[in-house]
Amino acid sequence: MEIKFWGVRGSFPVWGKQLFRYGGHTCCASLLSSSGGRLIIDAGSGLKNLGEEIMKEPAVLAEPLYLFLTHFHLDHLLGLPFFAPLYSARAKIIFYSSRPAPQAREYLSRLMGPPFFPVSLAETPSQKEFRQIEPRQEVEVGDFRVSALALNHPQGSLAFRVEEGSSRVVWATDTEHPADMGMDPLVSFIQGADLLIYDAMFTPEDYPRYQGWGHSTWLYGTKLARRAQVGKLLLAHLNPDYDDRRIAEMEKRARKEFPSTRAARDNQVIKV
Repeated sequence: MEIKFWGVRGSFPVWGKQLFRYGGHTCCASLLSSSGGRLIIDAGSGLKNLGEEIMKEPAVLAEPLYLFLTHFHLDHLLGLPFFAPLYSARAKIIFYSSRPAPQAREYLSRLMGPPFFPVSLAETPSQKEFRQIEPRQEVEVGDFRVSALALNHPQGSLAFRVEEGSSRVVWATDTEHPADMGMDPLVSFIQGADLLIYDAMFTPEDYPRYQGWGHSTWLYGTKLARRAQVGKLLLAHLNPDYDDRRIAEMEKRARKEFPSTRAARDNQVIKV
């Protein structure tokens, strides 16, 4: 399995020479199975670049595009109105989220259309299907098995565990850790994962000022990875106010706690 990151920031896309190393797009990743099956997680601003890449490979549209949404906050949806396959009659996009199908369609329809956008979701020519994935449920999509876990975040969010064969990747952004790790359901959910992508929105020093916002720290991520015996830890949902220097320092400190730690970067590719 191969995962490519098209966006690794949280809250808002950012740009500038001090942000080149890690990038500024909001959360989006694509997973490619060993046989070429594709799965997408989140529709942040990075989804635009992914869509352009997909349209260069017409054969990709012969199969459905599976798009899993962790939740409906704007930073995880910004790229959807600019996702090129949405405007192709050859594309079939299957959306998975925690909400019942009619509600998910309604939410995304409110994102696109007057007065906020010139084209409504219904007007786009792609085929669209909406499916619900509930916490602790497992679904099979193409080559992948995907299970979900409810996270501690305002209005709710999901973590996704994606498996293909013996490869296991967990995407767990937009979560706030409990005071007692023994009460954290993520411990069992991520147990033995090859790669954990975890919410590192705040440093431990900044976190007390933002407690209750629904985000975590690199330090808790390293403790979680060690406790659950994961292979590698990738710090994601990076704070838009943290520049390259600050993230590099965060990464350095995290590696002292859990050596197999890196900070995620736009366009980074990892084979699992």
